[in-house]
Amino acid sequence: MGRIVFLDAFSGVAGDMLLASLLDLGVPPEPIVEALGALPVTGYRFGVQPMTRSGIRALKVHVELESEQPSRTWRGIRTMLAEASLRDAVRDRAMRAFSRLADAEARVHGASPDDVHFHEVGAVDAIVDIVATSAALDWIGAELVASPLPMGRGFVRAAHGVLPLPPPAVVECLRDVPTYDAGIDAELVTPTGAALVAALATRFTRWPRMRPVRTGWGAGTRELADRPNLLRAILGEPVAHEAREVGGDASAGTHLVIEANIDDMTPEIAAWAVDQVLAAGALDAWTTPAGMKKGRPALVIGALATPDREDAVTTALLRETSSLGVRITSARRRERPRRRVRADTPWGSVHVKIADGDGLPPNIAPEHDDCARLAREHGVPLKSVYAAALSSALGTGST
Repeated sequence: MGRIVFLDAFSGVAGDMLLASLLDLGVPPEPIVEALGALPVTGYRFGVQPMTRSGIRALKVHVELESEQPSRTWRGIRTMLAEASLRDAVRDRAMRAFSRLADAEARVHGASPDDVHFHEVGAVDAIVDIVATSAALDWIGAELVASPLPMGRGFVRAAHGVLPLPPPAVVECLRDVPTYDAGIDAELVTPTGAALVAALATRFTRWPRMRPVRTGWGAGTRELADRPNLLRAILGEPVAHEAREVGGDASAGTHLVIEANIDDMTPEIAAWAVDQVLAAGALDAWTTPAGMKKGRPALVIGALATPDREDAVTTALLRETSSLGVRITSARRRERPRRRVRADTPWGSVHVKIADGDGLPPNIAPEHDDCARLAREHGVPLKSVYAAALSSALGTGST
């Protein structure tokens, strides 16, 4: 607990690569065997073997069919997961990943998520990769963080014919996930890999502040021309930011509080300054009434930011206010696991933020900007959009 698993996806991610990297990280076979044994799925052989790519030892996961498999829909898989004797946390992760995949496939094919068939990713492959990965993450017990994902180019032949890369279902899965052009003609992110990362990673960064503890490598199937087809998983201890203070003393923290006292600005300009600080990358910003010397009323404009946004947020605060200086304090922040889902309302869909998965009661909140936009466009009360979004999110079992 308190550690992170960082997925360095320089060559993309597939479900088998993610599972193999976690096994190489040190997850024992027992939780995987237990989780897969709880499922009423037979007729396949699961194996793991070492291999070498670019001189790096890695693990490769194999799922080989031994008998013909039935066609499975999301409705059927959801029932199977609900009835299986899985740990609650394992079931929750698997449900979230499959739900993400089903929603993506449904949007692409114009179908109901319940009726989506998982032939695009192979039903057994998807079930094994998603459930086993969920069990591995449950055993590790760490926060999952991922790098932005590289997108390949070209085309791939699938059950529905020739599709462009990245596959349409992958793009739908990766809504709100940072991606970039990999500059290579190859499928780098599979639908199962996209669903797992999009549903289970709490945040995305090029490289988190951490002290590496252990590294695991998962190998993909094909050879790539310009990079090793590997996924690197790093177990790490988060590193507190060392604030630059007078005398060079270091104060431990994960975030920065940046503040300025203002006694000669109008409230309208102060509100504008808060908006610009948020636009500069602050995680939160606020104003607090204060009393200055000689009894002058004032405001304290504050912002919470990660260390990498210190310069941008400080510059915005000094540029948009009359302050001649700011205070920068190191702070620690504890966060609940969070995710975003889309909720359908009579006026359109909105994003809903959900905090759960840590044993505490879930918190659920629709995104205000989405709700406000729909309220303006359709001339309905904002509270009605909020209520519909909450009802939709709760009705789909997202919490």
